[in-house]
Amino acid sequence: MGNVAIVGIGIHPFGRHPGLSGRQQGAYAIREALADAGISWPDVQCAFGGSAAAGNPDTLVGDLGLTGLPFVNVYNGCATGGSVLTMAERAVRSGDHDLVLAVGFDKHPRGAFNASSAMSGLGDWYGETGLMLTTQFFALKIQRYLHDHGLSRDILAKVAAKAFRNGALNPNAWRRQPLTEEEIAAAPMLSHPLTRYMFCNPGEGGVALVLCRADQASRYTSRPVYLRAVSFRTRRFGSFEVFSPWLSPERVPGPTAEAAAAVFEQAGLGPAEVDLAQLQDTESGAEIMHMAETGFCRDGDQEGLIRDGMTEIGGRLPVNTDGGCLANGEPVGASGLRQVYECVLQLRGLAGSRQVPGEPRVAFTHVYGAPGLSACTVLSR
Repeated sequence: MGNVAIVGIGIHPFGRHPGLSGRQQGAYAIREALADAGISWPDVQCAFGGSAAAGNPDTLVGDLGLTGLPFVNVYNGCATGGSVLTMAERAVRSGDHDLVLAVGFDKHPRGAFNASSAMSGLGDWYGETGLMLTTQFFALKIQRYLHDHGLSRDILAKVAAKAFRNGALNPNAWRRQPLTEEEIAAAPMLSHPLTRYMFCNPGEGGVALVLCRADQASRYTSRPVYLRAVSFRTRRFGSFEVFSPWLSPERVPGPTAEAAAAVFEQAGLGPAEVDLAQLQDTESGAEIMHMAETGFCRDGDQEGLIRDGMTEIGGRLPVNTDGGCLANGEPVGASGLRQVYECVLQLRGLAGSRQVPGEPRVAFTHVYGAPGLSACTVLSR
């Protein structure tokens, strides 16, 4: 089972919430998670929180109570949620704390992420040429990937259509209107070959999780979900990642491949034993590439698997059952924890109309962030 359990989960719906701060959304998610675990704020021994644009997470103690607990702020780009969970898991597994909270929230302004080249160690020229826009990077990367592995462009629309179908079944999702493949493909082209509806949007929302020692899980819930393993990796020389100002002639796998391989080894399980997966899909091409990087298929096999329905809710390996980033948007601090929230619901059998059939037992999550970071988890009942 492993020795860390998730015993409480809480979420504030994703989307746009005028008049409500990101911090308020984080506090809402925490209260939901505490209630789910049947505990109160003073019971929490340590907390880790992530936010990119909505203030320091540790200020939540002003909303929840000044109990003196250690509260650590975490930021790691789009991998912030995965990083928060990594730290929280370590705090329990190490024996330092028995009951730990992980929380992520954000409230991004409208429009694309306004990343700074200076913050990434790059000169102003990089931003002035437009390359700080991640839409450009992901378009370049998926163009090359489709070409190198003989994949058709139309699977990009298929992935996006699945996301919006699943999001329509998720009461906490932002985009709940299904779109056809034809509508998605015909939408305005943003960065070839990716159209408007193939990208996610910066948004708002909050997610909180309560973690504890596995041998104490029965104190808080009758349906614990065990955090079998967590792995976090950064890029190596030769991998092509977000905000890379050059492309090395020597190519190596990205951090996702290493993080996924490590987490399966730690969990003592393989990709074939996973019943559902949540993969980073800041755009629909990312889900396709990450299917192979995480070990669920070989490069180039994605098209046949997607066309056969393998990644649908009723398929062999449902992917992004809650609609992923495409349907939920991406509040950076909360996004990776949203994936875990969804997996816990699924493993508890409480996902409603989007419930994966057959009583799933093992789930996998993956998040990727700039400038080349990846965190993966394996969870089980």
